Amino acid sequence: MNGHLYIVAAPSGAGKTTLVRLLLENDSGIRVSISTTTRAPRPGEADGREYHFVDVNRFLDMVSRGDFLEWAEVHGNYYGTSKGWIESELMSGRDILLEIDWQGAQQVRKAFPNAIGVFILPPSLETLKERLADRGTDSQETIARRLAAARDEMRHVDEFDYVIINDDLRQALDNLLSVVRASRLRYATQRQRHASLFAALL
Repeated sequence: MNGHLYIVAAPSGAGKTTLVRLLLENDSGIRVSISTTTRAPRPGEADGREYHFVDVNRFLDMVSRGDFLEWAEVHGNYYGTSKGWIESELMSGRDILLEIDWQGAQQVRKAFPNAIGVFILPPSLETLKERLADRGTDSQETIARRLAAARDEMRHVDEFDYVIINDDLRQALDNLLSVVRASRLRYATQRQRHASLFAALL
């Protein structure tokens, strides 16, 4: 039995990390893939929990070995997703979620064309700017760079199956949960997971 692969992408500050955390708290059937990155840990982050933190040389060595399902350079840092782990989890029937950008989503879909893509949008650019500033971790120069990058990222929203506008957090979470629940009710999924029932009824 194959599990579902969910891709959740969003510009920085749209609330993706918070929504994914709440999704995992409300649905024990999903596991999140922990990416490998060359960026420095932020306060409160731990290696192996939020990310696998490595230096640039080690990351590029992993790229050369073909360890990543997808990888990209974002805001001057590298990010990658373990290919072997994803394949093993899906073959075991477990649902996996990837928090990646649009570039990574394009790469993943080449290997997994049935992956379910969800893009999170902010309600406005002004709200996005406020959220980035409220973090208190980035300089004004970094915030300006992230806003410019956000405009480019949001132009790829049409490459995703579902779009959630994160204006109200509770509503956005309900919408994300609805996407997950609906995907599990697809005919092909139900027939595979309840093969004996379908055989008896049909």
